Amino acid sequence: MPNYAIRPATEEDSQELARLFTELGHPTTSAQILTHWPAWSHYGSQALVAAHVDGQLLGVITLHSMIVLHRPKPVGRVSALVVDARLRGSGVGRALMAAAERVLKDGGCGLIEITSNNRLVDAHAFYEHLGYTRTSIRLAKNLD
Repeated sequence: MPNYAIRPATEEDSQELARLFTELGHPTTSAQILTHWPAWSHYGSQALVAAHVDGQLLGVITLHSMIVLHRPKPVGRVSALVVDARLRGSGVGRALMAAAERVLKDGGCGLIEITSNNRLVDAHAFYEHLGYTRTSIRLAKNLD
């Protein structure tokens, strides 16, 4: 088991974040992350990372909170969870999910949603193992 700590992500993590998001299948650059960071964080979005003692990131989870008119409490959303492929199954993902749940609950959220690509079947099983259930579908349309 690697020696790591879970902490909030910072802009200084952009290179490692880009590596992890690219590994997930979302080609991303450090420059893109740094460009989006101010607006992303301004709207209350945040990320937690599992950082190895040597500075390498073992995983990242991105969190968002939104107020919706039809729910009594804000809804938290996990929009990405990536664990370095070499460490999947080591507990890093479970630790990041537990930390995310604490952050979102402490932020007043009454529900947590997870977005996950249809092709990530193993991830769906992982979330269901943690007590999440399929409640809806998400539809998307590219506007480019």
